[in-house]
Amino acid sequence: METGFRPMPNGGMYPRLIINRFECIYDGAVVFAADLHPAIAANPYIAFKTVATKSGGLVFRWIDDRGEVREERASITVT
Repeated sequence: METGFRPMPNGGMYPRLIINRFECIYDGAVVFAADLHPAIAANPYIAFKTVATKSGGLVFRWIDDRGEVREERASITVT
């Protein structure tokens, strides 16, 4: 993440590039979402709770200033 205040070697500033939104999707539904703002830490710690009712997958999605989306996936097993 870049705040937009860090100087480059040429004297300019690196453009701001921060994560604006985080989502967790379970069984096709968003179970947690957070809108992040410029004052957030560079490596924010996000914790939340949800209840898994069946085996499936979780999708973790981050959206940045440029609109780029990054996703990670994890499988869960309910017994």
